[in-house]
Amino acid sequence: MTQPVTARLTCRLCDSAKLERVVELTPTPPGNRVLTLEETATPAPVFPLEVQFCTACFHVQLGHVVAPEILYRDHYSYVSGTSPVFVEHLRAYAASAISRVPLQAGDLVVDIGSNDGACLAFFQQAGMKTLGVDPATEIAASASKRGIETLPEFFCSALARKIRMERGAARLVTSHNACAHIDDLAGVMDGVSELLADDGLFVMEVGYFLDVVQNCWFDTIYHEHVDYHTVAPLVGFFIRHGMELVAVERIAPQGGSIRVIVQKRGGRRPVEPSVQQLVALEASLGLHAATTVRELERRLQRTKADLTELLVGLKREGRTIAGYGAPTKSTTLMLHFDLDKQVIDFIVDDNPLKQGFYTPGTHIPIGPASWIYERRPDYLLLLAWNFAAPIMQKHAAFPGAFILPMPEPKIVERSRDA
Repeated sequence: MTQPVTARLTCRLCDSAKLERVVELTPTPPGNRVLTLEETATPAPVFPLEVQFCTACFHVQLGHVVAPEILYRDHYSYVSGTSPVFVEHLRAYAASAISRVPLQAGDLVVDIGSNDGACLAFFQQAGMKTLGVDPATEIAASASKRGIETLPEFFCSALARKIRMERGAARLVTSHNACAHIDDLAGVMDGVSELLADDGLFVMEVGYFLDVVQNCWFDTIYHEHVDYHTVAPLVGFFIRHGMELVAVERIAPQGGSIRVIVQKRGGRRPVEPSVQQLVALEASLGLHAATTVRELERRLQRTKADLTELLVGLKREGRTIAGYGAPTKSTTLMLHFDLDKQVIDFIVDDNPLKQGFYTPGTHIPIGPASWIYERRPDYLLLLAWNFAAPIMQKHAAFPGAFILPMPEPKIVERSRDA
Protein backbone atom coordinates (compact mmCIF):
# COMPACT_ATOMS: atom_id res chain seq x y z
CA MET A 1 0.00 0.00 0.00
CA THR A 2 1.31 3.47 -0.91
CA GLN A 3 2.39 5.59 2.05
CA PRO A 4 0.28 8.79 2.08
CA VAL A 5 3.29 10.94 2.98
CA THR A 6 7.04 10.33 3.08
CA ALA A 7 9.91 12.39 4.48
CA ARG A 8 12.43 13.67 1.93
CA LEU A 9 15.96 12.93 3.20
CA THR A 10 18.05 14.01 0.22
CA CYS A 11 18.04 16.88 -2.28
CA ARG A 12 15.97 16.14 -5.34
CA LEU A 13 18.47 17.83 -7.67
CA CYS A 14 21.91 16.80 -6.35
CA ASP A 15 21.07 13.88 -4.03
CA SER A 16 22.92 15.50 -1.11
CA ALA A 17 21.74 14.91 2.46
CA LYS A 18 22.87 18.42 3.48
CA LEU A 19 19.37 19.74 4.10
CA GLU A 20 18.23 22.40 6.57
CA ARG A 21 14.66 23.23 7.60
CA VAL A 22 14.04 26.88 6.73
CA VAL A 23 10.24 27.45 6.76
CA GLU A 24 7.39 25.63 8.48
CA LEU A 25 3.77 26.43 7.62
CA THR A 26 0.47 25.13 8.99
CA PRO A 27 -0.19 21.53 7.87
CA THR A 28 -3.03 21.36 5.33
CA PRO A 29 -5.09 18.84 3.40
CA PRO A 30 -4.41 18.64 -0.36
CA GLY A 31 -5.13 22.19 -1.48
CA ASN A 32 -6.84 21.43 -4.77
CA ARG A 33 -9.17 18.74 -3.42
CA VAL A 34 -12.50 20.55 -3.09
CA LEU A 35 -15.17 18.82 -1.00
CA THR A 36 -18.83 17.91 -1.24
CA LEU A 37 -21.09 19.04 1.59
CA GLU A 38 -21.15 15.47 2.93
CA GLU A 39 -17.34 15.30 2.97
CA THR A 40 -17.09 18.42 5.14
CA ALA A 41 -18.63 16.44 8.01
CA THR A 42 -15.52 14.21 8.21
CA PRO A 43 -12.13 15.62 9.25
CA ALA A 44 -9.69 15.33 6.35
CA PRO A 45 -6.08 14.21 6.89
CA VAL A 46 -3.54 17.03 6.88
CA PHE A 47 0.09 16.81 5.86
CA PRO A 48 3.19 18.81 6.89
CA LEU A 49 4.34 21.88 4.94
CA GLU A 50 8.00 22.08 5.83
CA VAL A 51 10.53 23.68 3.48
CA GLN A 52 14.13 22.48 3.20
CA PHE A 53 17.25 24.21 1.86
CA CYS A 54 20.12 22.21 0.33
CA THR A 55 23.43 23.71 1.44
CA ALA A 56 25.26 21.73 -1.28
CA CYS A 57 23.48 23.07 -4.40
CA PHE A 58 21.10 25.75 -2.93
CA HIS A 59 17.93 24.01 -4.06
CA VAL A 60 14.68 24.53 -2.08
CA GLN A 61 12.13 21.74 -1.66
CA LEU A 62 9.39 20.35 0.58
CA GLY A 63 10.53 18.15 3.43
CA HIS A 64 7.53 15.82 3.05
CA VAL A 65 6.02 14.43 -0.13
CA VAL A 66 2.34 13.48 -0.36
CA ALA A 67 1.68 10.47 -2.58
CA PRO A 68 0.80 11.70 -6.09
CA GLU A 69 -2.13 9.27 -6.24
CA ILE A 70 -3.73 11.31 -3.46
CA LEU A 71 -3.05 14.65 -5.15
CA TYR A 72 -3.82 13.93 -8.80
CA ARG A 73 -5.66 10.75 -9.60
CA ASP A 74 -9.24 11.54 -8.65
CA HIS A 75 -11.24 14.76 -8.37
CA TYR A 76 -8.34 16.96 -9.49
CA SER A 77 -9.99 20.28 -10.27
CA TYR A 78 -7.37 22.60 -11.79
CA VAL A 79 -7.78 23.26 -15.51
CA SER A 80 -5.69 25.71 -17.54
CA GLY A 81 -8.47 26.72 -19.91
CA THR A 82 -10.53 28.58 -17.30
CA SER A 83 -8.01 31.46 -17.21
CA PRO A 84 -8.08 33.60 -20.38
CA VAL A 85 -4.83 35.25 -19.27
CA PHE A 86 -3.04 31.92 -19.02
CA VAL A 87 -4.50 30.65 -22.28
CA GLU A 88 -3.14 33.74 -24.02
CA HIS A 89 0.23 33.08 -22.38
CA LEU A 90 0.20 29.54 -23.81
CA ARG A 91 -0.73 30.84 -27.27
CA ALA A 92 2.25 33.23 -27.26
CA TYR A 93 4.50 30.50 -25.88
CA ALA A 94 3.55 28.08 -28.66
CA ALA A 95 4.36 30.68 -31.32
CA SER A 96 7.72 31.35 -29.67
CA ALA A 97 8.59 27.65 -29.37
CA ILE A 98 7.68 26.94 -33.00
CA SER A 99 10.12 29.64 -34.05
CA ARG A 100 12.90 28.76 -31.59
CA VAL A 101 13.19 24.98 -32.20
CA PRO A 102 12.16 25.48 -35.10
CA LEU A 103 9.16 23.21 -35.62
CA GLN A 104 7.52 22.11 -38.85
CA ALA A 105 4.18 20.49 -39.65
CA GLY A 106 4.28 16.83 -38.63
CA ASP A 107 6.87 17.26 -35.87
CA LEU A 108 5.99 15.62 -32.56
CA VAL A 109 5.34 17.81 -29.49
CA VAL A 110 4.87 16.12 -26.10
CA ASP A 111 3.54 17.99 -23.07
CA ILE A 112 4.28 16.64 -19.57
CA GLY A 113 1.43 17.54 -17.24
CA SER A 114 -0.66 18.63 -20.19
CA ASN A 115 -3.84 19.16 -18.13
CA ASP A 116 -6.79 20.03 -20.40
CA GLY A 117 -4.61 20.29 -23.53
CA ALA A 118 -4.83 24.09 -23.75
CA CYS A 119 -1.16 24.39 -24.72
CA LEU A 120 -1.07 21.48 -27.17
CA ALA A 121 -4.10 22.83 -28.99
CA PHE A 122 -2.00 25.70 -30.38
CA PHE A 123 0.67 23.31 -31.69
CA GLN A 124 -2.01 21.10 -33.18
CA GLN A 125 -3.52 24.08 -34.97
CA ALA A 126 -0.06 24.78 -36.46
CA GLY A 127 0.11 21.28 -37.93
CA MET A 128 2.27 19.47 -35.38
CA LYS A 129 1.54 16.02 -34.02
CA THR A 130 0.81 16.28 -30.31
CA LEU A 131 0.62 14.02 -27.29
CA GLY A 132 -0.24 14.96 -23.73
CA VAL A 133 0.74 13.05 -20.59
CA ASP A 134 -1.20 13.78 -17.40
CA PRO A 135 -2.13 11.55 -14.44
CA ALA A 136 -5.41 13.37 -13.68
CA THR A 137 -7.59 10.71 -15.26
CA GLU A 138 -10.81 12.69 -15.63
CA ILE A 139 -9.10 15.74 -17.12
CA ALA A 140 -6.96 13.55 -19.42
CA ALA A 141 -10.07 11.77 -20.69
CA SER A 142 -11.82 15.08 -21.30
CA ALA A 143 -8.83 16.42 -23.27
CA SER A 144 -8.70 13.27 -25.41
CA LYS A 145 -12.41 13.53 -26.08
CA ARG A 146 -11.86 17.08 -27.37
CA GLY A 147 -9.19 15.87 -29.80
CA ILE A 148 -5.97 16.39 -27.77
CA GLU A 149 -4.77 12.82 -27.25
CA THR A 150 -3.66 12.52 -23.62
CA LEU A 151 -2.21 9.51 -21.81
CA PRO A 152 -3.53 9.30 -18.21
CA GLU A 153 -0.09 8.40 -16.86
CA PHE A 154 2.83 9.68 -14.80
CA PHE A 155 5.68 10.49 -17.19
CA CYS A 156 8.77 8.28 -16.71
CA SER A 157 11.63 6.68 -18.67
CA ALA A 158 9.62 3.55 -19.50
CA LEU A 159 6.76 5.61 -20.90
CA ALA A 160 9.24 7.80 -22.83
CA ARG A 161 10.76 4.73 -24.47
CA LYS A 162 7.31 3.45 -25.39
CA ILE A 163 6.30 6.79 -26.94
CA ARG A 164 9.54 7.02 -28.94
CA MET A 165 9.20 3.46 -30.22
CA GLU A 166 5.60 4.02 -31.32
CA ARG A 167 5.73 7.64 -32.52
CA GLY A 168 9.37 8.60 -33.00
CA ALA A 169 11.46 11.22 -31.25
CA ALA A 170 9.90 14.49 -30.06
CA ARG A 171 11.29 17.73 -31.47
CA LEU A 172 9.85 19.54 -28.47
CA VAL A 173 9.08 18.25 -24.98
CA THR A 174 7.39 20.90 -22.91
CA SER A 175 5.91 21.31 -19.44
CA HIS A 176 4.05 24.16 -17.75
CA ASN A 177 3.92 24.36 -13.97
CA ALA A 178 4.18 20.57 -13.67
CA CYS A 179 7.87 19.74 -13.16
CA ALA A 180 7.84 21.42 -9.74
CA HIS A 181 5.18 18.83 -8.79
CA ILE A 182 7.26 15.71 -9.49
CA ASP A 183 9.13 13.88 -6.74
CA ASP A 184 11.21 11.72 -9.11
CA LEU A 185 12.38 14.65 -11.22
CA ALA A 186 15.61 12.81 -12.05
CA GLY A 187 13.61 9.96 -13.57
CA VAL A 188 11.53 12.40 -15.58
CA MET A 189 14.66 14.07 -16.98
CA ASP A 190 16.06 10.67 -17.96
CA GLY A 191 12.78 10.12 -19.80
CA VAL A 192 12.99 13.52 -21.50
CA SER A 193 16.53 12.72 -22.68
CA GLU A 194 15.27 9.38 -23.99
CA LEU A 195 12.36 10.92 -25.90
CA LEU A 196 13.96 14.10 -27.22
CA ALA A 197 15.36 14.29 -30.75
CA ASP A 198 19.07 15.15 -30.91
CA ASP A 199 18.29 18.63 -32.25
CA GLY A 200 15.16 19.10 -30.15
CA LEU A 201 14.49 21.21 -27.07
CA PHE A 202 13.02 20.60 -23.66
CA VAL A 203 11.24 23.67 -22.29
CA MET A 204 9.76 23.81 -18.82
CA GLU A 205 8.05 26.65 -17.03
CA VAL A 206 8.15 26.64 -13.23
CA GLY A 207 7.62 29.16 -10.47
CA TYR A 208 10.71 31.24 -9.69
CA PHE A 209 11.64 31.11 -6.01
CA LEU A 210 13.41 34.45 -6.30
CA ASP A 211 10.00 36.08 -6.83
CA VAL A 212 8.55 34.17 -3.87
CA VAL A 213 11.27 35.48 -1.55
CA GLN A 214 11.19 39.04 -2.83
CA ASN A 215 7.38 39.33 -2.63
CA CYS A 216 6.69 37.02 0.35
CA TRP A 217 4.40 34.90 -1.83
CA PHE A 218 4.46 32.07 0.72
CA ASP A 219 1.11 30.65 -0.38
CA THR A 220 2.76 29.16 -3.47
CA ILE A 221 4.10 26.62 -0.97
CA TYR A 222 1.72 23.66 -1.01
CA HIS A 223 1.90 19.89 -1.40
CA GLU A 224 1.75 19.82 -5.19
CA HIS A 225 4.83 22.06 -5.35
CA VAL A 226 7.58 19.76 -4.09
CA ASP A 227 10.29 22.03 -5.60
CA TYR A 228 10.92 25.80 -5.54
CA HIS A 229 13.31 26.46 -8.37
CA THR A 230 16.18 28.84 -8.92
CA VAL A 231 18.59 28.70 -11.85
CA ALA A 232 21.89 27.85 -10.13
CA PRO A 233 20.89 24.34 -8.95
CA LEU A 234 19.34 23.52 -12.33
CA VAL A 235 22.61 24.05 -14.22
CA GLY A 236 24.31 21.11 -12.50
CA PHE A 237 21.14 19.04 -12.42
CA PHE A 238 20.75 19.03 -16.19
CA ILE A 239 24.45 18.25 -16.73
CA ARG A 240 24.09 15.19 -14.50
CA HIS A 241 21.32 13.97 -16.80
CA GLY A 242 23.13 14.46 -20.09
CA MET A 243 21.50 17.78 -20.86
CA GLU A 244 22.46 21.43 -20.95
CA LEU A 245 20.59 24.56 -19.87
CA VAL A 246 21.00 27.03 -22.76
CA ALA A 247 18.63 29.90 -21.88
CA VAL A 248 16.30 31.17 -19.15
CA GLU A 249 13.49 33.70 -19.50
CA ARG A 250 11.63 35.37 -16.64
CA ILE A 251 7.89 35.30 -17.31
CA ALA A 252 4.80 36.59 -15.52
CA PRO A 253 2.36 33.69 -14.96
CA GLN A 254 1.78 32.23 -11.49
CA GLY A 255 3.13 35.33 -9.78
CA GLY A 256 6.58 35.08 -11.33
CA SER A 257 8.05 32.13 -13.22
CA ILE A 258 11.01 31.09 -15.34
CA ARG A 259 11.04 29.43 -18.73
CA VAL A 260 13.99 27.04 -18.78
CA ILE A 261 15.26 25.99 -22.22
CA VAL A 262 17.38 22.83 -22.41
CA GLN A 263 19.09 20.79 -25.12
CA LYS A 264 20.96 17.51 -25.10
CA ARG A 265 24.52 18.05 -23.89
CA GLY A 266 26.84 18.95 -26.75
CA GLY A 267 23.96 20.30 -28.85
CA ARG A 268 24.42 22.97 -31.48
CA ARG A 269 22.96 25.89 -29.53
CA PRO A 270 25.32 28.12 -27.52
CA VAL A 271 24.58 28.88 -23.87
CA GLU A 272 23.00 32.32 -23.75
CA PRO A 273 24.09 35.03 -21.24
CA SER A 274 20.70 34.81 -19.49
CA VAL A 275 21.80 31.70 -17.60
CA GLN A 276 24.80 33.21 -15.81
CA GLN A 277 23.04 36.55 -15.41
CA LEU A 278 20.32 34.95 -13.29
CA VAL A 279 22.81 32.78 -11.38
CA ALA A 280 24.69 35.98 -10.47
CA LEU A 281 21.45 37.76 -9.51
CA GLU A 282 20.44 34.91 -7.21
CA ALA A 283 23.82 35.02 -5.48
CA SER A 284 23.64 38.81 -5.05
CA LEU A 285 20.21 38.49 -3.37
CA GLY A 286 21.43 35.85 -0.93
CA LEU A 287 19.57 32.87 -2.37
CA HIS A 288 22.69 30.74 -1.85
CA ALA A 289 22.20 31.07 1.92
CA ALA A 290 19.66 29.37 4.16
CA THR A 291 19.37 32.49 6.33
CA THR A 292 17.78 34.41 3.44
CA VAL A 293 15.05 31.81 3.04
CA ARG A 294 14.45 31.65 6.81
CA GLU A 295 13.67 35.36 6.75
CA LEU A 296 10.58 34.54 4.68
CA GLU A 297 8.90 32.97 7.72
CA ARG A 298 9.37 36.14 9.81
CA ARG A 299 8.08 38.38 7.02
CA LEU A 300 4.94 36.34 6.44
CA GLN A 301 4.04 36.64 10.12
CA ARG A 302 3.95 40.41 9.64
CA THR A 303 1.75 39.99 6.56
CA LYS A 304 -0.56 37.70 8.56
CA ALA A 305 -0.89 40.28 11.31
CA ASP A 306 -1.64 43.09 8.83
CA LEU A 307 -4.21 41.10 6.81
CA THR A 308 -5.93 39.72 9.90
CA GLU A 309 -6.21 43.21 11.39
CA LEU A 310 -7.72 44.51 8.15
CA LEU A 311 -10.26 41.70 7.66
CA VAL A 312 -11.31 41.33 11.30
CA GLY A 313 -11.74 45.09 11.51
CA LEU A 314 -14.08 45.05 8.52
CA LYS A 315 -16.11 42.16 9.99
CA ARG A 316 -16.48 44.08 13.26
CA GLU A 317 -18.01 46.90 11.23
CA GLY A 318 -20.58 44.43 9.90
CA ARG A 319 -19.07 44.20 6.40
CA THR A 320 -19.33 41.11 4.22
CA ILE A 321 -16.22 39.66 2.59
CA ALA A 322 -16.14 37.16 -0.27
CA GLY A 323 -13.08 35.51 -1.77
CA TYR A 324 -12.33 35.52 -5.49
CA GLY A 325 -10.64 32.34 -6.66
CA ALA A 326 -10.13 28.98 -4.98
CA PRO A 327 -6.65 28.14 -6.32
CA THR A 328 -4.52 25.58 -4.49
CA LYS A 329 -2.49 28.36 -2.89
CA SER A 330 -5.60 29.75 -1.19
CA THR A 331 -5.66 26.66 1.06
CA THR A 332 -2.18 27.51 2.36
CA LEU A 333 -3.08 31.17 2.83
CA MET A 334 -6.42 30.64 4.57
CA LEU A 335 -5.22 27.92 6.95
CA HIS A 336 -1.93 29.60 7.87
CA PHE A 337 -3.68 32.94 8.37
CA ASP A 338 -6.71 31.44 10.17
CA LEU A 339 -9.20 32.77 7.60
CA ASP A 340 -12.33 30.68 8.02
CA LYS A 341 -16.09 31.00 7.58
CA GLN A 342 -16.17 33.64 10.31
CA VAL A 343 -14.12 35.92 8.05
CA ILE A 344 -14.91 34.87 4.47
CA ASP A 345 -18.63 34.47 3.71
CA PHE A 346 -18.24 32.64 0.41
CA ILE A 347 -15.84 32.20 -2.51
CA VAL A 348 -16.39 32.49 -6.25
CA ASP A 349 -14.31 30.77 -8.89
CA ASP A 350 -14.46 30.73 -12.69
CA ASN A 351 -13.66 27.01 -12.82
CA PRO A 352 -16.95 25.07 -13.06
CA LEU A 353 -15.20 21.99 -11.59
CA LYS A 354 -14.98 23.83 -8.26
CA GLN A 355 -18.41 25.44 -8.21
CA GLY A 356 -20.90 23.80 -5.86
CA PHE A 357 -18.15 22.42 -3.64
CA TYR A 358 -16.41 23.55 -0.45
CA THR A 359 -12.83 24.60 0.26
CA PRO A 360 -10.51 22.03 1.86
CA GLY A 361 -9.88 22.63 5.54
CA THR A 362 -12.04 25.76 5.86
CA HIS A 363 -15.27 24.41 4.27
CA ILE A 364 -16.28 27.71 2.66
CA PRO A 365 -18.85 27.34 -0.17
CA ILE A 366 -17.60 27.95 -3.73
CA GLY A 367 -19.90 29.30 -6.40
CA PRO A 368 -19.89 31.04 -9.79
CA ALA A 369 -18.94 34.68 -10.29
CA SER A 370 -22.64 35.56 -10.55
CA TRP A 371 -22.78 35.22 -6.76
CA ILE A 372 -20.90 38.54 -6.54
CA TYR A 373 -23.87 40.39 -7.99
CA GLU A 374 -26.56 38.24 -6.39
CA ARG A 375 -25.14 38.38 -2.86
CA ARG A 376 -23.41 41.76 -3.19
CA PRO A 377 -20.54 41.48 -0.69
CA ASP A 378 -18.86 44.69 0.45
CA TYR A 379 -15.36 43.40 -0.34
CA LEU A 380 -13.71 40.83 -2.60
CA LEU A 381 -10.52 39.29 -1.21
CA LEU A 382 -8.46 38.32 -4.27
CA LEU A 383 -7.19 34.86 -3.34
CA ALA A 384 -6.13 34.37 -6.97
CA TRP A 385 -3.88 37.43 -6.53
CA ASN A 386 -1.64 36.53 -9.49
CA PHE A 387 -4.62 37.37 -11.75
CA ALA A 388 -5.67 40.45 -9.78
CA ALA A 389 -5.52 42.94 -12.66
CA PRO A 390 -7.70 40.96 -15.12
CA ILE A 391 -10.15 40.01 -12.34
CA MET A 392 -10.62 43.66 -11.37
CA GLN A 393 -10.95 44.68 -14.99
CA LYS A 394 -13.49 41.92 -15.70
CA HIS A 395 -15.56 42.94 -12.67
CA ALA A 396 -15.29 46.70 -12.97
CA ALA A 397 -19.06 46.81 -12.35
CA PHE A 398 -18.62 45.33 -8.87
CA PRO A 399 -19.89 48.07 -6.54
CA GLY A 400 -17.65 47.19 -3.60
CA ALA A 401 -13.89 47.23 -3.14
CA PHE A 402 -11.16 44.67 -3.76
CA ILE A 403 -8.58 43.51 -1.21
CA LEU A 404 -5.11 42.40 -2.26
CA PRO A 405 -3.68 40.04 0.40
CA MET A 406 0.01 40.22 -0.57
CA PRO A 407 2.76 41.26 -0.48
CA GLU A 408 1.29 44.08 1.62
CA PRO A 409 -2.45 43.81 2.31
CA LYS A 410 -4.39 46.75 0.91
CA ILE A 411 -7.85 47.82 -0.18
CA VAL A 412 -8.24 48.76 -3.84
CA GLU A 413 -11.30 50.90 -4.52
CA ARG A 414 -12.93 49.57 -7.70
CA SER A 415 -10.64 48.90 -10.67
CA ARG A 416 -9.41 52.45 -11.09
CA ASP A 417 -6.56 51.85 -8.62
CA ALA A 418 -5.51 48.48 -10.06
